Amino acid sequence: MPPSDMLREVASQPECWREVGRRRAEVDALFAESGGRMALVGCGTSYYVAAAAARLREDARLGASDPFPASEVPFGRHYPWVLAVSRTGTTTEVIRAVESLAGARRLVICADGNSPLAAMADRLLLLDFADERSVVQTRFATTTLVAVRTYLGEDVDALAGAAEEELSDPLPCDAGEYARIVFVGRGWCAGLAAEASLKMTEAAGAMCQWYPAMEVRHGPISSMDGDTLVWLMGKVDGDLVGAVRSTGARLIGGDRDPLVELVLVQRTAEDLARKRERDPDAPPHLGRSVILS
Repeated sequence: MPPSDMLREVASQPECWREVGRRRAEVDALFAESGGRMALVGCGTSYYVAAAAARLREDARLGASDPFPASEVPFGRHYPWVLAVSRTGTTTEVIRAVESLAGARRLVICADGNSPLAAMADRLLLLDFADERSVVQTRFATTTLVAVRTYLGEDVDALAGAAEEELSDPLPCDAGEYARIVFVGRGWCAGLAAEASLKMTEAAGAMCQWYPAMEVRHGPISSMDGDTLVWLMGKVDGDLVGAVRSTGARLIGGDRDPLVELVLVQRTAEDLARKRERDPDAPPHLGRSVILS
């Protein structure tokens, strides 16, 4: 069976991340003098990317950052800035959300410069080199977050090198051995946990959940047992690690950069999809964009 588009796109991520570094001036131009209150909107994967970016922005003390699913932006909110994330730039809910935030300066990250959302932008970061053939998003999502981390001063080359090393290593587990998979993360990694869960669900049809790490002991831990795989996206509290292990659940992750961890999740999702004889590039009932009448 030939490699899927998803697998090829997963493998291309280190080079996409390096390309962001080469386009540092464009990244800086998008975010220049955009401090203060900001709404961040997206749908599906792009919403989880927006949520992670919002926390990174707040942690850097750049201003209050409110992420919303594009369909759930509260009426009457006023922001000086809105950041919209959309791979295709055609998602109806994102376009409507940006329109509803009247008066906000529009920052857009997308992969199609000819899209309706790109045309609405006051500032545009075009990641056309990270566009994808697969319905399932991988490299566009991570490249968007690398752009945010680049703006915040992080070392892109080191991150790309770490991802390349993990791409050549064996997968950390056979996800098909578990009845369900739970992803957890703290801070900006809570958004990555949500995205990891979505990736396994849409590509492989796996039974997945995600939680902010410290919420696990407020109910979810009661359902964990030896048929549960708990995957950490970034570092978590040591007491939580011990509590999860005491349930008999298998615990993996937490010792890599969270974006590199997400690359491993993407590979695992593609592998499980193949084992279940699902097409990871075209999951049932999904398309590359949701366009409403």
